[in-house]
Amino acid sequence: MKYLTLVFCAISLSGFTQKIHFKSILVDTHNDAPTACIEKKVSFDQDLTGINHSDLKRFKEGGLDYQLFSIWCDGEKVNPYAWAMREMDTIDAVAARNPDKIVVAKDWKTIQTALKTGKIVAQYGVEGGHMIEDDINRLDTFYNRGVRYMTLTWNNSPSWASSHTAENSSKYTGQKGLNDFGKQIIQRMNQLGIIVDVSHVGEKTFWDAISTTTKPVIASHSNAYSICPVTRNLKDDQIKAVGKNGGVICLNFFSGFVDSNFSKKDMAFRKTHSTEIDSLLATGIQREYAFTMISDKYKTESEAIKPTIEQLMQHFDHIVKLIGINHVGIGSDFDGINSAPQGLSTVLDYPNFTKALIARGYSNQDIKKVLGGNFLRVYRINNPD
Repeated sequence: MKYLTLVFCAISLSGFTQKIHFKSILVDTHNDAPTACIEKKVSFDQDLTGINHSDLKRFKEGGLDYQLFSIWCDGEKVNPYAWAMREMDTIDAVAARNPDKIVVAKDWKTIQTALKTGKIVAQYGVEGGHMIEDDINRLDTFYNRGVRYMTLTWNNSPSWASSHTAENSSKYTGQKGLNDFGKQIIQRMNQLGIIVDVSHVGEKTFWDAISTTTKPVIASHSNAYSICPVTRNLKDDQIKAVGKNGGVICLNFFSGFVDSNFSKKDMAFRKTHSTEIDSLLATGIQREYAFTMISDKYKTESEAIKPTIEQLMQHFDHIVKLIGINHVGIGSDFDGINSAPQGLSTVLDYPNFTKALIARGYSNQDIKKVLGGNFLRVYRINNPD
């Protein structure tokens, strides 16, 4: 009888999870599918099971409603602005081929209509200010293409801001923080409705951005430094500042930002397969995707070193404790990472995140805030029309 009761409870919980999950608006603020599809020479509206973390069909199956696609290249890419336009072209083409399934939304009315009719909302987030190539007018072009946030830096630094990598390097000789041009960029972003994203930035740049912006910010894919002390994560005073600003911190699923022990394990894994990684790099593929492809090839090994969902939720709990439930969201970094926690391997696993929230006793209303409502609030303040 006890066994049957446990089985019934498990089935009931599963059904409850599905009901809450699929009735909520799920927003993911960070997915690198445009880069992944170009690098792997595939299209997002194909079945990419076993190739990518995500594709158009699996978005719906995982309950995703609204995706901000990352527009990214590393600091070594020649003509990063042209690359950004190419990446947006790839998703625009998918939307043009599948108008009944996905729409690139550039205004609130289009967003509302898409959500009501079951279409996926697509927008863009430029991951790295270097992609405007020091031309502030390109922000306007980006906005008109559907860009709704820009990460001020990636790991490299543009001329007007310093990244977390730069600020923690003894070799960096540039200015730390935002210069006057960087502050002008934030002011123009505020005017246009491009949300300021403080993931990847150095601490000096972070504080300069917080003091310059007049609108709520996001950390599109960052976790808590107190739980996993890597410079890509946010320290407690930064987390509190985002809360005071009215912004949202969107949890990153990358194992290395979840578990501080992951890096050593991953380095050993890469060393074992260094010959194959070097061969991929020799073809011209960007480094991050070479690592991802090797992780996908040797799944048994890569799965064994992953953290658990519970470890990710420790970041969630910490942020909520500091600034409350109104300031947390999801920024998975799917298709831009080579490892995510066990049980969060692809977009089909989003319901497992919802299940973890339910297990913590959060109300339906709070869960809806985390899954998408918090981001939508920030979006509307930045884009009131």
